[in-house]
Amino acid sequence: MFKAAKKMQVQIKTDYGAFSVVLEREPDIGGYMVTAPKVADVVTWGKTIAHAKRMAKEAIECSIEGDVLIAAEKEGLVSLRKQHAHA
Repeated sequence: MFKAAKKMQVQIKTDYGAFSVVLEREPDIGGYMVTAPKVADVVTWGKTIAHAKRMAKEAIECSIEGDVLIAAEKEGLVSLRKQHAHA
């Protein structure tokens, strides 16, 4: 049963496909820390397993969308910098 386990690997369905994530019980603050091995910059937390899964989905999607925007900016397709208005 998961409650006895310290770590659990699950699949999270996102708008960009399914990703494997690791849920690890957080003894100090409670809840679950989540990492996504294939998406290096994704680390999040959830109070419950269901909350941790929702946070993982959001973090993975934000990471992918950020990567796409950065690539588009490098290609000159978009500008992510704030424009300063001159009066």
